[in-house]
Amino acid sequence: MIDLEFNQNEDLNRQAVSELKNRLKKVYAGGGDKAADKQKAKGKLLARERIAYLLDSDRPWLEIGALAAAGMYAEHGGCPSAGVVAGIGYVSGRQCVVVANDATVKSGAWFPMTAKKNLRAQEIAMENRLPIIYLVDSAGVYLPLQDEIFPDKEHFGRIFRNNARMSSEGIVQIAAIMGACVAGGAYLPIMSDEAMIVEGTGSVFLAGSYLVKSAIGESVDNETLGGATTHCEISGVTDYKQPDDKTCLDSIRKIMGMLGKPKDAGFDRVKPAPPKSDAREIYGILPASREKPYDTKEIIRRLVDHSEFEEYKALYGQSIVCGLGRVDGWAVGIVANQRKVVKTNKGEMQFGGVIYSDAADKATRFIMNCNQKKIPLVFLQDVTGFMVGSRAEHGGIIKDGAKMVNAVANSVVPKFTVVMGNSYGAGNYAMCGKAYDPRLIVAWPSAKIAVMGGSQAARTLLQIQTASLKAKGEEIEAETEAALLKTITERYDEQTTPYYAAARLWVDAIIDPLDTRKVISMGIEAANQSPVEKPFNVGVIQT
Repeated sequence: MIDLEFNQNEDLNRQAVSELKNRLKKVYAGGGDKAADKQKAKGKLLARERIAYLLDSDRPWLEIGALAAAGMYAEHGGCPSAGVVAGIGYVSGRQCVVVANDATVKSGAWFPMTAKKNLRAQEIAMENRLPIIYLVDSAGVYLPLQDEIFPDKEHFGRIFRNNARMSSEGIVQIAAIMGACVAGGAYLPIMSDEAMIVEGTGSVFLAGSYLVKSAIGESVDNETLGGATTHCEISGVTDYKQPDDKTCLDSIRKIMGMLGKPKDAGFDRVKPAPPKSDAREIYGILPASREKPYDTKEIIRRLVDHSEFEEYKALYGQSIVCGLGRVDGWAVGIVANQRKVVKTNKGEMQFGGVIYSDAADKATRFIMNCNQKKIPLVFLQDVTGFMVGSRAEHGGIIKDGAKMVNAVANSVVPKFTVVMGNSYGAGNYAMCGKAYDPRLIVAWPSAKIAVMGGSQAARTLLQIQTASLKAKGEEIEAETEAALLKTITERYDEQTTPYYAAARLWVDAIIDPLDTRKVISMGIEAANQSPVEKPFNVGVIQT
């Protein structure tokens, strides 16, 4: 199958992965060398060094939100990775969530996206009943943006609410105070099940020495006010005093190694096996253009064990592919948009990436079947939306689309979403977009997420703007209209990139397509620690 087009696709997709790695490399530098040197001079490990030391070196690490806040807060000097490192890893053999403030970024201060990222990490821990470890080193709320982080439901205070809820539900939380821990942020480690503090660098208090002096006139240094000796020997606020970062992290590893075994949700797994078809061929199969068709089944064969895929209703509703397979040994139900143009037995042409009524009907039933069989669902998105036009409307496309959305929304088995290509309009919803609670949602560098395609959206916006100008009596020349279209298109295209989505945590990560199996496998392993207790019920649907 190696041909010129395959090679061109392969080159472009490899370049896209290379760009991703270069962007991540910059993000991993945090606040830069100068800020890093300042932290190390205090005898501290950096956030990523702490995580690397804590995690089991022979097990995978799945970082969440590495590109969060990218391109945002430029007027405030930027906030790489939203000033916090988070992800799913293994400590003493136990899968868990780890969250570490990056003190090289504005002293670990909380920006609005920092709060959103922390809440996402807690959400993952709560959904999957995973232990969560906080490595705290933060100056507290970034005051110039306090109005965007403090008072609302999904703002800073929600984190402490989640602390309390997780504790009540028996989800283990361990906190290490390894630097500053100020004001409202002081509640996070102290509301955890256990809190330890590093002597000489860790401190925790509701108000620092300057504020204490200003508020009540008392002169006191920060160490006396809220250092390790104070809280381990006098106040009793913290449980363990550690001499340095490594000893502190070693203590966490010992505690994690003694946790009781989690409950098993019962998702089926056999001995893992790689795909027979070479996974690296995904680079050549995925077209350079998001408009070109390709056979989605060829992608699936490079994701599933032994390249074996049991397709459901193969000859019906062909604009969506449904079927059963295994990923790293785990049984999964796959729902994927078919990008190949197919001809039905009625002589109709179905265009790639569009969801037709029969496909929505098929997918709905398949999703229901997977819930009945307790099989996790994997959605592979490359969708341009639902079919439109009088024929589709007369055929009940809205009704059939609503059935599919209903089934996705009410699914009780864990769902995982991979945005391979386009993710437009209601197709994003039906294929389990972020609003439909996938346990993990990731994008390939080839992804595009928007309410509609760039060219259609740009021309629609152009029509609105030109109509507005003409209503004011302004004549639009062809050159002006072309320039306006170019400006609109460039702005819209920028907003559809996976990097724009990742910066705002619409997706948990942008990944190399070759890491897709790892993401799904780690996700199901996490979900397997949270038994499905709610019965599946779709409620009222139009038939």
